Formats: sequence, C-alpha cells, structure tokens
Amino acid sequence: MKKPLMRIPYTGPLPFPTIIPKFANTPTGARHALTRFLSAPISPSAHRPPVNNVSANAVLLTGAGISVASGLADYRGTGGTYTLNRTYRPIYYHEFITNHEARKRYWARSFLGWTNLHKARPNVAHMAVKDLGKLGLVSSVITQNVDSFHSMAHPDLPTIELHGYLRSLVCIHCHNQLPRSDFQDSLSTLNPQWATFLEEMLATGALDSENPAERKARGLKSNPDGDVDVPDAPYTTFRYPACPTCLASPPILSNGIRASIEVDGDGAWSPTSNAGVLKPAVVMFGESIASDIRIAAERAIDEASRILVVGSSLATYSAWRLVRRAKERHLPIGILNLGGVRGEESFYADLETANEGELGFRCNESADQLLPKVVDNLRSVLTSYAGHTPISVSNSQR
Repeated sequence: MKKPLMRIPYTGPLPFPTIIPKFANTPTGARHALTRFLSAPISPSAHRPPVNNVSANAVLLTGAGISVASGLADYRGTGGTYTLNRTYRPIYYHEFITNHEARKRYWARSFLGWTNLHKARPNVAHMAVKDLGKLGLVSSVITQNVDSFHSMAHPDLPTIELHGYLRSLVCIHCHNQLPRSDFQDSLSTLNPQWATFLEEMLATGALDSENPAERKARGLKSNPDGDVDVPDAPYTTFRYPACPTCLASPPILSNGIRASIEVDGDGAWSPTSNAGVLKPAVVMFGESIASDIRIAAERAIDEASRILVVGSSLATYSAWRLVRRAKERHLPIGILNLGGVRGEESFYADLETANEGELGFRCNESADQLLPKVVDNLRSVLTSYAGHTPISVSNSQR
C-alpha cells in the first residue's frame, strides 16, 4: 500500500532559472521554442502506452502563477506572499480540525477575502489552455489551484484539481458538501459587525487589489486562496455555522457513539460539539490527497507524451513528484514560470545539446503573455503540417 500523499510546502531556496534552449531568453524565442515543444513528434524514448496517433498528447501542470493575471495573489512570484511576507505561515490541517480558535481566525479572514475571489474570472492564459485542448495538443490539465478557473474556462478539457477547490465546503464528519456562497451568507448573518466592516472595505475599494504591497499600504495583508489578514482584528469574536446535515441528523462516530452537535441561539457551532465541523473543500497543508485524485494524476502523466508546467515553482511535493514521475518515464519536460523551480536542474541534466525545444523547454516568461501567442503559432504549424510543409525555426525568429 502506498503512503498517503500529503500537501507539504517546500521552504528551501529555489534555483535561478536556466533557459532552455538558449534562444528562449526572449519572448520571441520562448514563443518558438514552446511551439516546437508542443508540436514535436512523440519522443521514441518516452515510456507511455499508445493512446492515439496524434503527434503530441501533453498534460499541463499549473500553479498559482497562471492566475495572477486574474488579479489573484500567488505564493512565490515577484509579488507573492512568501516573497513579500517572510513570516507568512498558512494554516495546517491538524490545526484546523482540532482548534476552534484557529477555525475562527481562518473563517474570519476567508470571509473578508471571498468576495474578490468569487468575482475573479479566468484570464487569457486559461483560455489559451482551452485552445490547446481544441487543437488536440493537450489531453488534460492537473492544477494545484483551488480557484476553479480551469473548469470555468474549458469544461470539456479534463481537469484534475490536485488540491481541491474553494467553491464548496465539506464536512469532516459526514463528508457532505455545501456551496461556499451559501456559507458566506451564513457567516454574514452570524457576524453582523464583520459584515458591516466588509461592506465598508468594499465601498472604499480597500479590497479591489490582490496585490500584497497595495493592500499592505491600506493596513491589510493579502495571501493566496482568498485570505485577508487585518492586523489586531478581533478574530476571537467570529462565529461560524455547524454542518446543516450533521445538525439535522447527527452521524455515528468511529467509537460507535452518536455525535452531539450543539449551536448557540443564532445557529453558530459550539465548542461543546464533537462533530459538524465544515472545512473548505481544499487539501490543506499537511492533509493527505484523496487516493482517487492521486491515481488520476499519475494516470494522466503515464498516458501523456510530454508535460508542461505553467506558473508553478513545484514547491509542494505533491506537484513536484508528478514531474519527477514524468522524468522517470523519459517524457520531455517544459516549464513556463517566472522565477526558479524546485529541482529544475535535475529535470534537464541529461538533455541533448541539439535541442530547439522539442526535447525540453524552460523559459522565464508570464503565461498570460506567452500562451496566447503560442496558440497562434501552433495554428499555423498545424495548418502547415496538414499541407505537408516542413516546420523550422530560423535564426531570425530566435
């Protein structure tokens, strides 16, 4: 039996990006190299079962960097939380499930951050992923993001949400789910002073930007996944509701005793309860990824002809190991990310020097700037393939 796969953050230093091939050090060069990477024939050394006769069957592995252009904060980019706030520490799963005060703090900060997260939408990079799927060059997407942008942008292109999603909550006892929008309404009802404070911040535009530097200037700390910290805020006063399913029909606990769920006069969960706790339907740090999700992600790697990492430093082991798996299967690896990537030097250690992108690719560009242009290139490439015209990248194009 395999060990549970946990979401654990990597806190070590990240290497400086090594551009591959060398001419990918400009936007134009990166555009042509990534075009070659995605359109090249399947590598004869790749260990994969035959799926179909298309030349490329890429899987994309995306991270927070792809959603920055949607106005969301990331972790390790130039304006990321870990870059600007060295003391930031996300809540861990064991803290959330065992500590009532930690849950108060988490839900208060999430309450403030949800509005902007909820109204944010996919950007041009997500739409470019949709186009890559329509062109038959991308077979599936594995995303570490919990913003649901991939499923919004390309519902017909399979997406595996490796770390879950914020659009719902799940009860840690009965496992039923609840829409996050309904939960937000309940939080407003239970916390009228907080709701008034949120309305005031929205009215003044204090939450209009997810940029951590701009929010810091306004006395706020902005973190990924809709987390807004207000220094010295009275988090201990915040209340949250119990799971409505458990409240209506208390479940049987593992010891065989029926659970007891108690609420105050307004319906807020009481710490005298032993069940009925709702958590976001995300994989928190320190929490195990569900086995069906892990298996689906591994299968997507095994059936792919290549992997392209977009907007991720691979700082969580659950994502890094998937690229390592691709490496072990001799798949070409591409990385499109601003800044360093965990262990990237090992992914290209034995790469042939006569490579113009088809064997491996690494650039230091933003996804929203590069991917739409690559889609335009690929449309021309596929048209030329259909007409049996050879494709090459000239020195002038580099």
